[in-house]
Amino acid sequence: MKKPLARTRNNRVAALDVGSSKICCFIAELEHGRVPKVVGIGQQASRGVKSGAVVDMEAAQSAILNAVHAAEQMAGEAVESVIVNLSGGLPLSFSMAVEVSIAGHEVGDADLRRALSRGFESESVTGETSRGRQLIHSIPTSYTIDGSSGIRDPRGMFGERLGVNMHLVTAGNGPVRNLSTCIERCHLDVGGFVVSPYASGLATLAPDESELGATLIDMGGGTTSIAVFLGGNVIFTDVMPVGGLHVTNDIARGLSTPIADAERMKTLFGHAMTVAADDREYIDVPQVGEDDGGTPHQVPRSLLVGIVQPRMEEILELVRSRVETSGFDKVAGRRVVLTGGASQLPGLRDLAALILDKQVRVGRPARIRGLAEATAGPAYAASAGLIAYAMTDDHDVEAPSLEEDRVKTPEPDGLVGRLGGWFREHF
Repeated sequence: MKKPLARTRNNRVAALDVGSSKICCFIAELEHGRVPKVVGIGQQASRGVKSGAVVDMEAAQSAILNAVHAAEQMAGEAVESVIVNLSGGLPLSFSMAVEVSIAGHEVGDADLRRALSRGFESESVTGETSRGRQLIHSIPTSYTIDGSSGIRDPRGMFGERLGVNMHLVTAGNGPVRNLSTCIERCHLDVGGFVVSPYASGLATLAPDESELGATLIDMGGGTTSIAVFLGGNVIFTDVMPVGGLHVTNDIARGLSTPIADAERMKTLFGHAMTVAADDREYIDVPQVGEDDGGTPHQVPRSLLVGIVQPRMEEILELVRSRVETSGFDKVAGRRVVLTGGASQLPGLRDLAALILDKQVRVGRPARIRGLAEATAGPAYAASAGLIAYAMTDDHDVEAPSLEEDRVKTPEPDGLVGRLGGWFREHF
């Protein structure tokens, strides 16, 4: 299984959300059986990151260092390891099913490891690694015994053949290593990577939503990512390199205004759908290159909305196309949850419901305490989800070392095998 994230003496963990518009660090205190409480928050405007990938090592390193330092100052404690979200490197998602023989005996930990190892050795995984990609997630979604499906934990059961259905996510080696290097230069260890929509789903989805089927859409500054949940697990993820910053750039080009002013207008006057009153309302538009004291140009609000709406429609159409192509559109049900900073655009919920033809709500972090009102919105869903991910260490399974497998002796099943595994894991 995955190694637990390194914790401080006060049982605290740190999460680092590296986005295209902001870099945010949460330090949370984990108490057994209780909801984690955030004790430190640091945030910086993102620099050196574009579409989720590092494009300027020095700038990204500086922004990460400042965000982590601010969180450490607030928490009153330094951290050594962080768990990091991942939206760059073009993450790809695929499912796989493998079977192994158990010869009628009781299923034990050794059988589970053998089935998972068979999956890691499959052509699908080795083909991905040979193309310069690395495994980010390997999540067992369900098990089968002699064809009987829907089994959550097969240990203790009997049968002839054990099967496992796995959801795997890979990403390009280069972007992942670049991000890791930036973080390590800040004297921090990377405790693990989590794709952004998976993290956001852990923080915002209700248990019934993830069980019955829901699609989470994380709309960030540089990327829009998708995660489909079913049966309590994520079964599909995808990332598209388009987000809220592209809307800002459209406004800046369309109205010939500076990018900072385009972002301000989007926040104050932007809307995802046109209404009749937009033609009667005028807004001031500073022009590029003019002095601050110059008279601003005035345009009807409908002109601004006419720039914003087509881009948001394009993003939602891409989401619908990706989910339909994946084949998970029907199993995901009729529930859609929007998160991310760009999801706060007024009218987006109604536009999404119209284009996706599903029930839509805006998701906010729900499984974490200690968040102020300013940091409890959809823009901080990924940061909160990383903390939720750090609470449990059994989301993913690690690919086994082939060298270790060659020298490893078979382990006994049943109670003796489980006790042996427990002692090795904890001592």
